Amino acid sequence: MRAIIRDGYGSVEVLRLAETGKPVAREREVLVRVHAAGVDQGVWHLMTGMPYMARLAIGFRRPKIRVRGWDVAGTVEAVGANVSDLRPSDEVMGTAEGSFAELAVTGRDKLVPKPATLTFPQAAAVPVSGTTALRAVRDEGKVQPGQRVLVIGAAGGVGSLAVQIAKAFGVHVTGVSSASKTDLLRSIGADDVIDYTREDFADGSRRWDVIVDTAGRRPLSRLRRALTPKGTLVIVGGDGGGHWTGGFFRGIVRAPVMSLFVGQRLRGLASKVKREDLITLTELIEAGSVTPVIDRTYSLTEAPDAIRYLEEGHARGKIVVTV
Repeated sequence: MRAIIRDGYGSVEVLRLAETGKPVAREREVLVRVHAAGVDQGVWHLMTGMPYMARLAIGFRRPKIRVRGWDVAGTVEAVGANVSDLRPSDEVMGTAEGSFAELAVTGRDKLVPKPATLTFPQAAAVPVSGTTALRAVRDEGKVQPGQRVLVIGAAGGVGSLAVQIAKAFGVHVTGVSSASKTDLLRSIGADDVIDYTREDFADGSRRWDVIVDTAGRRPLSRLRRALTPKGTLVIVGGDGGGHWTGGFFRGIVRAPVMSLFVGQRLRGLASKVKREDLITLTELIEAGSVTPVIDRTYSLTEAPDAIRYLEEGHARGKIVVTV
């Protein structure tokens, strides 16, 4: 089968299209015929091996898994002996290590039925970014109806879903983006929009009950100025912070420690996909509350170009590779 592989860490130049062996589903696994695969910052981190701390899990000198990709949407090709609730041709979405390929194998607990209202590219935009947005809003943000929520980086893959999920929870949402993306934010339900190139949302003149920061580069001290005295800041991802720890120290270590000395809750959040969260997202999608935003699609052979476009930081919603 064809797949995008790499033998070492580096820029997109390490990626290449190659013929590789067909994966086989074990007892509790599912073999998926890939129709589409999402592209996000996690793909970039795994490609570059940055921050270095991540290599403790993904392989220090060289990657443990050669094929890239994580989000997946497609049809079931085959199932393992202990999988009884899926059958060939079923349409599914979820995660699979190595989804930039014609076939990918993954655990049964990492897949859910694809909502009938979504195309395969739309479905591929949901799993990683959607569950991250859900956990940021619901679990860490603990949003309540009537609260005021600020989403920084609101036009990105996670941000555009966080805006819609927050609206589904009955809150007033303000989205932060560049001027070129304000129309997108209003179209997905943002009540207010701030163009960060013209307006400083952290000047202390306004405050929000919950801030979801998907950009990850502003100092904690500035973000706290935009929070209510008992507000919650959720830092998504690990951008910034250098080659060794990236943003891990800022979000996972420094923010919670600072929370011990201030009245505000400061939390970091890393991507973690659970089946129950995928089911919740499916319910929101089927209810019409959430619709994934796709910026561009690329063919499998163009996967390196998709990651180049991601690196530019101008995407409106999600970038998807179609197979």
